[in-house]
Amino acid sequence: MIAIDWGTSSFRAFRLNDDRVTDRVSSTSGIMQVRDGAFEAVLREAVEPWLVAGESRILMSGMIGSRQGWVEAAYLPCPASVESLARASISVPMDGCDLLIVPGLCSTDAQGTPEVLRGEETQIIGAGATGLVCLPGTHSKWVRVSGDGAIEGFETVMSGEVFAALRKETILGRMMPDAPDNQDAFLQGVQRAGDSGHLLHHLFGTRALGLFGQLTPEASASYLSGLLIGHEVRAYLPPDTHVTLLGSDALCALYAGAIAACGGTSSLGPPDAAASGLALIGSITQWN
Repeated sequence: MIAIDWGTSSFRAFRLNDDRVTDRVSSTSGIMQVRDGAFEAVLREAVEPWLVAGESRILMSGMIGSRQGWVEAAYLPCPASVESLARASISVPMDGCDLLIVPGLCSTDAQGTPEVLRGEETQIIGAGATGLVCLPGTHSKWVRVSGDGAIEGFETVMSGEVFAALRKETILGRMMPDAPDNQDAFLQGVQRAGDSGHLLHHLFGTRALGLFGQLTPEASASYLSGLLIGHEVRAYLPPDTHVTLLGSDALCALYAGAIAACGGTSSLGPPDAAASGLALIGSITQWN
C-alpha cells in the first residue's frame, strides 16, 4: 500500500509492506502549491516508480481531504476509532488505483464551540498513545484518547501562528533579532505565564523588560515563545499528568520543557506515526 500524508505546505508518501516503511518520498508540494486542482498529476509524479512496480492501493490523509483539497471528506464526529475512520474513508476515482481519503475529525469544547482537525488523527492512531496527546505546531492540538485508542475529543490552540504574527506585525517584533533559542529565557517566559494577570498583560511585559535591560533583544523571542506555550500548557495540563508529544523534535523539546516546568511529564511519540496510522487504517479498510 501507498500511504500519503498531504498537508497544506508539505507532501509525504510512504511505501508500506504491512506496517513497515520500505521507501519514502517528501516534497513541499502541499495542497496550496498545487495549481488548478492537478492533485492526481502531482501524486502520480511523486510515486510513479511504486505504481510501475505494481502498487495500486493508496490511502491519503490530511488537508488533501479538505474543501481546498482533491475531494472533501466530511468530518467524522468524536469519539472516533480506527474502525470508524476506516469505514468513513471516501473513494476517489483514479485510473488503475484504489484511492481512499481518511476523513478529518470534529468535536466541541466544553462550551459547545466546534473543533476540527485533519491529518493528526492518523498520527495519534499510529503512535498507539492513550491519555493526553499534544501535537505542537502552528495550530497545536490537545487530544484526549481513551484506553482502547479511540479519540474522544480535542482542543486547538493557535500559539504557533500567534507567535509568528506577534514577531512580524507588532512592536514586540522590533526588539527581536534572529538569534539562537535561549532555554533560560524560554523557561523564564513559562514561569511568568503562571503569574496572575492576563496573557495580553504578560505580552506587553516582553517589551517593558527589554526597555529596562532585564531582557536582551537576543533572548526576547525565546521569552515570548515561553509565555505563549506556558499559558497553553497551564490551560490544558492537569496536575501530575503524562503527555505524549507528536511533532518535530525541536518544537516537542520546547513543549517538553514547559510541561516539566509546570509539573507534568512527557515522552516523544514515534517519528513515522502518520505512516503507522495509515497502515493500521488500511489493514482493516474494505478495498474494492
